[in-house]
Amino acid sequence: MAVLKICGEKFLPGERRVVQVDVGRLYDFTEMNIPVEVIRGTRPGPILFLSGAIHGDEINGVEIIRQVIKRIQIGKLSGTILAVPVVNVFGFNARSRYLPDRRDLNRSFPGNSKGSLASQMARIFMKEVVLKSTHGIDFHTGAIHRYNIPQIRALLENNKTKNMARAFGAPVVLNSSIRDGSLREAAQKKNIPILLFEGGEALRFDDTVIKAGVRGCFNVMESIGMLAKKKKKKKQDVVIAKDSYWVRSTHGGSLSVVRRAGDRVAKDEVLGVVQDLFGRVQIEIRAEEPGIIIGRNRLPLINKGDALFHIATFKASRSSNRKALIDS
Repeated sequence: MAVLKICGEKFLPGERRVVQVDVGRLYDFTEMNIPVEVIRGTRPGPILFLSGAIHGDEINGVEIIRQVIKRIQIGKLSGTILAVPVVNVFGFNARSRYLPDRRDLNRSFPGNSKGSLASQMARIFMKEVVLKSTHGIDFHTGAIHRYNIPQIRALLENNKTKNMARAFGAPVVLNSSIRDGSLREAAQKKNIPILLFEGGEALRFDDTVIKAGVRGCFNVMESIGMLAKKKKKKKQDVVIAKDSYWVRSTHGGSLSVVRRAGDRVAKDEVLGVVQDLFGRVQIEIRAEEPGIIIGRNRLPLINKGDALFHIATFKASRSSNRKALIDS
């Protein structure tokens, strides 16, 4: 196995330690670093990066990565893990999605050494972590007051990415287009297969989501040859969704939820009811197409146009199974 260098530090096979990637200073000159734990197995294999909190308030990934690396045994690992629980250290410490200049780090890749703080951080992360990897998993949650069931978003036209997505074992895999400036776009352009895991909501740990993320990481590591495959493993039911859409409110008011995240729904099925203060006016919110509710707004006080239910669509023949994938 070749020597791996990160920020000028050399890592040999069988080594495990944390390196601090310098990304700037606060107003009082406190240094801000992205901590990266490098875990090198004793045998050659893929280099997998695990990244959390690119959006600083999306913290389930922090706990997922922490639990994954606690269970890693170097003697059983082929290849290398680059574990980055918190990428956006500025946003994480401020409990904010964004950087101090209000830019979104996940719209700033691949970055520029002379650009904004977000652009410079993106470039550093690409250089020191992503471009030294062969595979990646990036962990996200829903936004503030929005809950997502565990799901994978990936560009399924890429066979390597598709195989990883299936192996992960999340209840839903969404064939998702790539956003300009995202980490996923930058990695794909360098032919690095990458999964985006979504689950839970901002600023909250969710045990069910965390367990799904941890299990998925180990599934992927087994599938790409980093860990020996277990002889007996419970098969995960995975639904491949071809698209998704948001159902928005047609009126302001208070929302009473009828169908929950993880439920399969039919076209025109009632998802919720918007009411006035006295309950005299009741407006039904209905599904436009059959699918699975993969995310929903958890804030009951809503305005006209607010996104309420995120529904993944799939072949109509599967919609007869009414069992919820997961309870929110």
